[in-house]
Amino acid sequence: MNHRPLPLPLEQLRHRTRRHFLHDVGGGIGAAALAALLGDGAATAAGVNTVVNPLAPHPGHFLGRAKRMISIHLTGGPPQMDLFDPKPVLSKRDGEDCPADAIKGKRFAFSRGTPKLLGSLQSFAQYGQSGIWMSDAIPQLHRVADELCVIRSMNSDQFNHAPAELFVYTGSPRPGRPSLGSWVTYGLGSENENLPGYVVLMSSGTLPNAGVNTF
Repeated sequence: MNHRPLPLPLEQLRHRTRRHFLHDVGGGIGAAALAALLGDGAATAAGVNTVVNPLAPHPGHFLGRAKRMISIHLTGGPPQMDLFDPKPVLSKRDGEDCPADAIKGKRFAFSRGTPKLLGSLQSFAQYGQSGIWMSDAIPQLHRVADELCVIRSMNSDQFNHAPAELFVYTGSPRPGRPSLGSWVTYGLGSENENLPGYVVLMSSGTLPNAGVNTF
């Protein structure tokens, strides 16, 4: 089988090793190491040019106690109507045609004609001193009801999963905008000088709207 020859720059890269890379950037690595060892104050005293770190930690508008946050996004999880958001009227009208005024002028993914109303099959009750409504599908969470914060005021006009999930974490239904971790780091800074202010761990390996986000 004949293979097309690679362009010259790519052919040259194929024969470069880690030793070549370290040799070429040795001066840059040394300068970075020196600045880290000296510290900002010592580097300034030694006459080394320093740049003020725009991501240095600084207080927010309110005094916060949390030092770190782990946001777990479960793509494909059960809907909120089966967990924390009871819809008694919807359950009562289960199986009926969706009212025309509820779908007029709106777009829906993978749906044609008049859709049917689908109510939850779960039973709901209030738990904890706060009286959070929770279903019987999550019995272990009933014991820590007062440690949870459930937000029911959020809504979106995005009718498909991927753009709606991107909207949650970036404020835009299209890829390419800063994520929640970017905004938190921009607003509060980071205590890390040599590590990222936040990381995103993917579980699917394909779309940026899934996985686990760690800030």
